[in-house]
Amino acid sequence: MPDGALAPGSAPPSPGIAEAVAVWILFGVVAVAVWITYARLPVAELYNVSDNGVAAGAGRALVFLNYPTALVAIAVLALVAERLPGRLALVAALGAALCAVVFWPGVVEQSDLDAKPVNALPALGVLIALVLTGVALARGGIGASRPFGGAWDVVRAVLAALLILGSLPWISAELGFYLDDVPVFGSLFMSGELRPEPGHPELTAVHLGHHHGGDGTLLALSALALSRNVGAVATGALRAAFGVYVALMLAYGLANAVQDFWLEQIVKRGTTSLRIPSMIVPEASWAWAALIAAALLIHFGARGVGRFGRPPQEGVP
Repeated sequence: MPDGALAPGSAPPSPGIAEAVAVWILFGVVAVAVWITYARLPVAELYNVSDNGVAAGAGRALVFLNYPTALVAIAVLALVAERLPGRLALVAALGAALCAVVFWPGVVEQSDLDAKPVNALPALGVLIALVLTGVALARGGIGASRPFGGAWDVVRAVLAALLILGSLPWISAELGFYLDDVPVFGSLFMSGELRPEPGHPELTAVHLGHHHGGDGTLLALSALALSRNVGAVATGALRAAFGVYVALMLAYGLANAVQDFWLEQIVKRGTTSLRIPSMIVPEASWAWAALIAAALLIHFGARGVGRFGRPPQEGVP
């Protein structure tokens, strides 16, 4: 749902990075919460980690910097690239390549969330993206921010509100407590009720610590924010790649948030035994075919109503 089309013949603005800065703040807060929660809680109350304490909490935060942070960092690098001089643009490409290491099988595994040496590579890519965002900020300031308004921003706001509401059990788990004792929400959501699984006899409906549904929410919120700047990217190829990537990030994030919410709040409640298949790892499946189709529909559908990108300028291929 990107915006920002310009009138023909107008000069392309430098992409504003207010949304990118907001995304960095969000991920920084969550990374600190992950570190603290995994440092102070016993392993039995967490999920697929083998230790606790300050070092183990730092290790889990490192994995969080791989997934999902590195995925979002790639989009941020695409956004700030046009603000950077040639040599730093090459550094941005290096940062994106390091972030992309997270796609390699085994770098992050749902079944083993302890940190591994290879996790340092995507984390370095994230650090490069963060530093280059700072460089872009120093060179051009926060940039022009498009005023809130229009149908797409209303859609963004409604979808973001629904995502945040649905993620309340994950937010409380991230902070290390169950939602059970919170008035209203404690009765609305499943949280601390025992729901054992093989290998996890004391597992609750929503285990304490980080959730892949929370990752999906973060990815979707980031995509909603960053999509506001697609039209401000002047380079046609980069704008197209950025738009497709943000649309895919939105579809992927929504899919994982919905899948985890359905499992924990619907299936574990006993409402139905029908499960949505996991979509964390790409695979040849109908679920992933639907996910990619949804991403393309978002991307080309937004373009079709004239809100995706900037019209070609005279003399610009």
